[in-house]
Amino acid sequence: MDNLSDTLKKLKITAVDRTEDSLEGCLDCLLQALAQNNMETSEKMQGSGILQVFASLLTPQSSCTAKVANIIAEVAKNEFMRIPCVDAGLISPLVQLLNSKDQEVLLQTGRALGNICYDSHSLQAQLINMGVIPTLVKLLGIHCHNAALTEMCLVAFGNLAELESSKEQFASTNIAEELVKLFKKQIEHDKREMIFEVLAPLAENDAIKLQLVEAGLVECLLEIVQQKVDSDKEDDIAELKTASDLMVLLLLGDESMQKLFEGGKGNVFQRVLSWIPSNNHQLQLAGALAIANFARNDGNCIHMVDNGIVEKLMDLLDRHVEDGNVTVQHAALSALRNLAIPVVNKAKMLSAGVTETVLKFLKSEMPPVQFKLLGTLRMLIDAQAEAAEQLGRNVKLVERLVEWCEAKDHAGVMGESNRLLSALIRHSKSKDVIKAIVQSGGIKHLVTMATSEHVIMQNEALVALALIAALELGTAEKDLESAKLVQILHRLLADERSAPEIKYNSMVLICALMGSESLHKEVQDLAFLDVVSKLRSHENKSVAQQASLTEQRLTVES
Repeated sequence: MDNLSDTLKKLKITAVDRTEDSLEGCLDCLLQALAQNNMETSEKMQGSGILQVFASLLTPQSSCTAKVANIIAEVAKNEFMRIPCVDAGLISPLVQLLNSKDQEVLLQTGRALGNICYDSHSLQAQLINMGVIPTLVKLLGIHCHNAALTEMCLVAFGNLAELESSKEQFASTNIAEELVKLFKKQIEHDKREMIFEVLAPLAENDAIKLQLVEAGLVECLLEIVQQKVDSDKEDDIAELKTASDLMVLLLLGDESMQKLFEGGKGNVFQRVLSWIPSNNHQLQLAGALAIANFARNDGNCIHMVDNGIVEKLMDLLDRHVEDGNVTVQHAALSALRNLAIPVVNKAKMLSAGVTETVLKFLKSEMPPVQFKLLGTLRMLIDAQAEAAEQLGRNVKLVERLVEWCEAKDHAGVMGESNRLLSALIRHSKSKDVIKAIVQSGGIKHLVTMATSEHVIMQNEALVALALIAALELGTAEKDLESAKLVQILHRLLADERSAPEIKYNSMVLICALMGSESLHKEVQDLAFLDVVSKLRSHENKSVAQQASLTEQRLTVES
């Protein structure tokens, strides 16, 4: 190691004289020392101040540049050397060298920058600001036949693509075209996997999604699926999953999704449809998720329902009732929920028997499945009185809803259960449904829902409670009393933050409760007149009018 000290001293002198032969000899010695003991050699180098000298050696003209960059790349494998490399001002000259024509210089420069900035978001962001992305994309296009350089570019893209700030820069290059071109040439699994690792983070950006679709990535992915679907090799199974997951990701962009849907006639859409009846769970999952993504606008939903997609999804769910695959259940229910949004689809889906299929999953203990099941039923009964009545009289369903209204660990399931309880009453306006909900102990949950932080849920609860008071007050009286409904309504009316529609519906409900002696007495005891008379001058006309009516009612009844 004494030789090393001599080499470092000599290197400092020759760096000033610029005698290329001596310089090259010193650099070779350093590389040798690093190969033998990287950490110890790096420590000595740091102490000697040689890094500052390297900044002046990184010039495009010098024949030693590649070796200097190689030494920096080796040194920067050690975490403790990365900040000293930055402090020595090495980043700027290295970035300049990415414009070199020399492939060895490019390779070592890429390695050096990659190692210095490894795991540092702030340094990677600095590289992005210095414009390395367009430069690297150009390099990939020019040197796509050089395997080592290609790999260097892919590793750099993989690291930089993790940063949100990189996406805009990537989108302004032809990265999509270059990656798809490269992908088509690859036959080795490992090489394709490297490209996948860059594609996945890039495809999170909507503009890049569309560029990838236009560059023909989807066709490549479909081909992989076709090649690997029957294989039981671990690599092939992994690649099938990656390809189908990426396909679903591309469909999350509105423009890319619509381009691939092609009015429901597109080859891609047809191929994805064929995944649903397959025997491969991964493809079933990707197929159902793809349909859920295609079902993001009314036009697509109506087309798909008219073309038999509902039956395919119901068949798929039927295959997963007993000990089924939870992710497939969740995806298929998501697709059905989205398809049920357009008004014209509801009756068609109800007559196809969707509710019967969905209800088979009532016994599921998996919150994601419960959540989608509830959402699907709620969408299906919207403004469908007969279906709402039929479901609302289903005691098993109502009891399960009441149970899930207490699922404190799963806010989503709890919220959806409450909303479905309310929807059953609001859309059926049926005394039988109200009785079933009272008997199952659902009233207290609707009263609690009226205090939700979400105005839409508060409103749904108040409308349902007003219907209960109008149609079955006698049956629900005791439950409304013990749930402290009157006190809650007083609070909602007195609270200045309550939305106008909440105040309006609270007053409608107060009037409806006057038919019950015990609830009427509670209203009188709480001095509602003071609160209501103040609302007569409310800026919202409907609220002000309802306040006048409620005031009259309260005065007469007192």
